[in-house]
Amino acid sequence: MVVCGLACWRCRWLLPLLLGLAIIMGIIALAGRGWLESESEPYVQQASLWESCTRTPDALNWNCESLMDYGWGRAAAATYLVGFVILVICFALAVIAFSIEILRFNFVRGIGGLLFVVAAFQIIGLVIYPVKFTEDIPLMGDNMFSWAYGFGWASTVVVIGCAFFFCCLPNWEDEVLGNIKPTYYYSSPERAPYLN
Repeated sequence: MVVCGLACWRCRWLLPLLLGLAIIMGIIALAGRGWLESESEPYVQQASLWESCTRTPDALNWNCESLMDYGWGRAAAATYLVGFVILVICFALAVIAFSIEILRFNFVRGIGGLLFVVAAFQIIGLVIYPVKFTEDIPLMGDNMFSWAYGFGWASTVVVIGCAFFFCCLPNWEDEVLGNIKPTYYYSSPERAPYLN
């Protein structure tokens, strides 16, 4: 039976795997059209990070306008996209860092610092979007920030968690590399009469 604790060498791929999951959720957020949607029928409004679409209740086609015409739209898209690109770079660096036999722990801590930068960029984009969208775009009916926007936040939460782990991992350097000998506790029968 293989026991794999938090700092086990075999489990070193968990952090890059989580970063890969954050990348997948980021792609869904960037490509998804569900940043804002009508809450109930008739569905008359939907928006992505890139555009806002509306239609009348009896129409089949959506009328879309680009959010890139607004300064805040470009800012929200740029900050989230910059965070996503840095996240992809961090993923590549993490794969490289955990692939080599002699793990460079200062290198790992640097990845953690970059992940905090990623989280900051993504949070800025995720806060600018709803605040300015509701100020500048006329909303029709009852609307909610929906699944694609939620994937953006989920990606950010995973990135923050990974950033903490990457920054704290060097504190367990010996455990990760297997340099610690097991500790055996032995008590003599005289000291532990209750064991008899």
